[in-house]
Formats: sequence, structure tokens, C-alpha cells
Amino acid sequence: MRPLAIIGPTGTGKSQLALDFAERVGRLGGEAGAEVVNADAMQLYRGMDIGTAKLPADARRGVPHHQLDVLHVTETATVARYQRAAAADVEAITARGAVPVIVGGSMLYVQSLLDDWSFPATDPAVRARWEERLAEIGPDGLHAELARRDPAAAAAILPTDGRRTVRALEVVELTGRPFAASAPRIGAPRWDTAIVGLDCDTTILDERLARRTDAMFEWGLVDEVRALLDQGLRDGVTASRALGYAQVLAALDAGGHADHLRAAREQTYAGTRRYVRRQRSWFRRDHRVHWIDAADSAGLLDGALRAWRRAG
Repeated sequence: MRPLAIIGPTGTGKSQLALDFAERVGRLGGEAGAEVVNADAMQLYRGMDIGTAKLPADARRGVPHHQLDVLHVTETATVARYQRAAAADVEAITARGAVPVIVGGSMLYVQSLLDDWSFPATDPAVRARWEERLAEIGPDGLHAELARRDPAAAAAILPTDGRRTVRALEVVELTGRPFAASAPRIGAPRWDTAIVGLDCDTTILDERLARRTDAMFEWGLVDEVRALLDQGLRDGVTASRALGYAQVLAALDAGGHADHLRAAREQTYAGTRRYVRRQRSWFRRDHRVHWIDAADSAGLLDGALRAWRRAG
């Protein structure tokens, strides 16, 4: 019951491949089949559906999904919390005789789970000082400071993610080493997991991302954000900064007129493209990944099955 991890940039079709794989494994292996463990940080949040491209329950083909809708938008998502909860899910799925399918593109979340990351200690005084600095110069300014101290950490953290920027600077100060030095070395993946990466030509992926962004706004992302504001989205340290949500929030704060929302759509698309570049840079350094062309729809499932059977 070796797990399969399906990773890679946003918009490459990871969720659909996971469902296809789960259905095929179910036919091959009997009743237990496969179950999905989400590794997308923003899909942890209840109500954040359209902007995260979360599969609706009725589109999951009866495949059990874990680590979806487990946080309120006012709660802070952390890698450490995710690691504990997702590892428990993987082990419970395996104990049931099913195959865990880990799916997502949140880089630190994937690595923490597959490499059993041990997290550095924290110091409240150091953390508070960097949080004060964040309040003074904003997330972009603090991210620039991180880029000067630790370029590799800055490349893996969104400039809008002030919380993770603070954490990286805290670790750098406490350890005297780059933030990545606290990460585990890439070795044998936990649970002997087979890792499949989806990617495709940049031109093709850019077109997919454009269609995806347009669809999100057409399907009601703005209304979703308005509804989440009533639930405290603005108070959420993590959720309010998610791609798409942060841009719509800014547009609504500016008045919510058509030109503001058009700008939010353009900024969401541009931000997603930048995020894809960071995902590629992060995941491509992992020699364990079996890469599959996401544009080859006919060969995706067979490629994932071959990688899963060969792993170990």
C-alpha cells in the first residue's frame, strides 16, 4: 500500500489524475481502493472553494478526501499542524488497506510530509521583533529583507506571505544558518512514497491558468470573498493572503467597481504565474520525482501507475 504523491505547479491537473488513479487502483485492488490526502494549504479552509479550485464533494467520484475544509478562515494554517494531521491520515489509510494519494502543490507542506521535517524551535522575543518590523514596512519590505539575508528562502515564500517571512527570518537569526538548512535532506521518501510531478510547456500552462482565472471570477469568486468577509476572512493571517482572495479583497476595499475587479483578475493571473515559477524551481530540485507531461492526457494515468509500481 505504498502511497503516491502527485505534485507540481498549479493548473496541471493533479486533482483529476488523483481521481483517475484512485478509480483504477480500486478496480485493480479490490474494495479498499485509494483515498486522497490534500497538500494544498488554502484548500484546508472551509468556504474557500472557487478560488482554490477545490473539487466539490459531488465531483469526487466517491473517493474519500482528507485535509479539506478542516480550518476556519480566521485560523492560521501552519506546516507543523498540517504535517501531524496529514501523516496520521496517511497511516490510517494504509492501515485500512487502501492507497494514500497525496495531492497538491504547496511546497513546504509536501516536503514536510514526505521528508518528516523536524521544525526548529521558536523564540517569542525574536518572533515579536520581526512581527513589529512587518507592521512597520509591510510584507513586501520584509520579504526584500529576507531576500538579502536568505535568497533561497525568499524564492520559496510569496512576497505577500508576511507570516512565513517572519518565521524564516526568525529561524535564520536563531540558527545562524539559512532557513533551508533546517529542512531535511532529500533522501528516501517517507512510507516509500512514489512521487509523480505534473508539468507542461509554459505556453500551454499559461493558457490554462488564464482560463482557470477567468472561470473563477465568472463562477463567483467575488461573491465567495464577500461571504467569507462575514465569517472573519479579513482577520485570517493566512487565508486573507491567498492568491485571488487578497486581490479581490483589495478591489472591494477600493470600491469594488468593474475596473477594480478587472485589475484583481489580472493581478490574480500574474500572481499565479509567479507562483508557478517558484513551484517549478522548488520541485525540480527533487531527484525522486517522476515527471509526466500534463499535456499528454492519454498517458497521464499510465505514467502515474508505472511510477507507483516501480518505486521502492
